[in-house]
Amino acid sequence: MEAKKALTVTGLRLSRGGAPVLDIPSLEVFEGETLALVGPNGAGKSTLLLCLAGLQKPDGGEIRHHSHIVSATPASLEYRRRIAVVFQEPLLLRDTVYGNVATGPRLRNLPKAETDRRVMENLERFSITHLRDRRARTLSGGEAQRTSLARAFAVNPEIIFLDEPFSALDPPTREALLRDLGKSLKETRTTALFATHDRVEALQLGDRMLVMRGGRVAQLGSPDEVLNRPADEFVASFVGMETLLRGTVIEAGGGYFTLDVKGREIDVVGDAAVGEAALIGIRPENVTLHVSAEKAQSSARNRLEGKILKIIPQGPLAKVEVDCGFTLTALVTSRSLEELAVREGAQAGVSFKTAGIHVLKRGV
Repeated sequence: MEAKKALTVTGLRLSRGGAPVLDIPSLEVFEGETLALVGPNGAGKSTLLLCLAGLQKPDGGEIRHHSHIVSATPASLEYRRRIAVVFQEPLLLRDTVYGNVATGPRLRNLPKAETDRRVMENLERFSITHLRDRRARTLSGGEAQRTSLARAFAVNPEIIFLDEPFSALDPPTREALLRDLGKSLKETRTTALFATHDRVEALQLGDRMLVMRGGRVAQLGSPDEVLNRPADEFVASFVGMETLLRGTVIEAGGGYFTLDVKGREIDVVGDAAVGEAALIGIRPENVTLHVSAEKAQSSARNRLEGKILKIIPQGPLAKVEVDCGFTLTALVTSRSLEELAVREGAQAGVSFKTAGIHVLKRGV
């Protein structure tokens, strides 16, 4: 069965001071999905989200909710009753937590019993039942954002728009809220658009990712597609494909080609012509670190030797940068690093499979 469209965008444009800030030829958002809008600061993701939520008027283009153009006044009013928006800074009333969450149902003139049911359901959903009588001004950042989310869900929105809702929170609070939000979206089957500059948040929450650059769509696809098959060098860098290498094809055939990169040979899956230039990318988790290339117990076709330039601890993991004539980045567990007993300045081996290499461009 074909997925139903919640939103359809055509020719959306917006400029400020004569400079284009948004140019989206077409975009479809499907019912029940979470679409993560990602990109660096200034990419246009928040502007796009505000346009889709009816809070920013574009210069041109069309936004449809199902079959209705949302810029038309009657349709716009009905559309706004069916959506909810959560911002980075919780915009709470000077009221109790209960009073804030009850705002939407009360404005819709729902019966008191139904209002109370929705409020208590969402206080429980976001684990803030114990805060129901607390004044909003006394809440921590995490508690305030939980209240904002509960208030948004209390109106039973068809679509919820989330603009960097976790960027001001500490990591443990952010991770807990991400889990609760993801669970709530699945339980309620609510369509969501989630703007963030954090690719980890996007990967955790998004069914699809829309990577933006300069107000345009750089890539749209599943998290796996964007992560492992980025469309270009910009997307590759943004999603953490840290090793990007340019070289020349020196041998080709049998579904493989060999790339010369600064005098080192790398075997790649695919077809190419000898003499052709190519740009490849390798994710750090696809690179294995060894004491030496000779001692590597690996079936990987690509094995290189180099000097460890830098070890960057990241909690239970560590990034290791190895100079193989070019810099190759590996992601290893802290335990593996300890067992290998490697250090900065020491020689080490690296290996990676041909399947772990993504060809970004040929003929560059």
